[in-house]
Amino acid sequence: MSESAAAATKPLRIASINTNGVRAAFRKGMGEWLAARDVDILAIQEVRASTEDLEELLGPQWSILHDAATAKGRAGVALASRGAAKIHRVALGADEFDSAGRWLEADYEVNGKIITVVSTYVHSGEADTPKQVEKYRFLDAMTERMPEIAAHSQYAVIVGDLNVGHREFDIKNWKGNVKRAGFLPKERAYFDRFMGEAGTTVTGVDGTTGPGLGWVDVGRQFAGEVDGPYTWWSWRGQAFDNDTGWRIDYQLATPALAATVVNYAVDRAAAYDQRWSDHTPVVVDYAL
Repeated sequence: MSESAAAATKPLRIASINTNGVRAAFRKGMGEWLAARDVDILAIQEVRASTEDLEELLGPQWSILHDAATAKGRAGVALASRGAAKIHRVALGADEFDSAGRWLEADYEVNGKIITVVSTYVHSGEADTPKQVEKYRFLDAMTERMPEIAAHSQYAVIVGDLNVGHREFDIKNWKGNVKRAGFLPKERAYFDRFMGEAGTTVTGVDGTTGPGLGWVDVGRQFAGEVDGPYTWWSWRGQAFDNDTGWRIDYQLATPALAATVVNYAVDRAAAYDQRWSDHTPVVVDYAL
């Protein structure tokens, strides 16, 4: 098989990671992970660095898109790829809504197909505070944008730290978190609609109703009805060692793209002292 033919048959590998500060992550071992993982498109959240920092850390072999947060040193999302994007977009929601550093879309051509990839970092929120109001505004904007993305490209995926555990499977200690941001019924209802059957009315876990958008939670589709696999663990206590985690990092794909998934992996560190973020990479292979 020729080199070009082999490249054409190789699945597209998309990895997503909340680095909790990319410079610190590279100091702790992210570079070694990336060098060994053969990633084609890398989505980063909580960059907390400049575009120049990203270029220096990743090197010239990567084409980099970066949307920094309005507040310096906060949030920030990026997409790095082996080939340049055809086009990218950063606007989300109404003009007065500040989504800077939290939403970055790009179109890539892969084997003659256009695939749209979104790197996003949803607000963490805090129950009964203005932070939670901002989180709901962001989820509302996502709800409006997701059908537009699906109409734009049948091959689309939204990846990143979505800061919501959708189902009881997604949080180890879910009973103790039903009143905390990240597992509030109202938040989870958005995800009921995101993954609800398109064209139907979906009743969310909080009792509200709305149209299903038809996206596929690749992690749940691949893992099945099991606990986890978790993607975030607190630095505190024995959370990591006891696998008391949350699954809040996702790859949500359109049905056409989800049908091409051949592998899904959560790259959990072998030990606490080998972690380079409080999140772990989510890596998916798409056989386009």
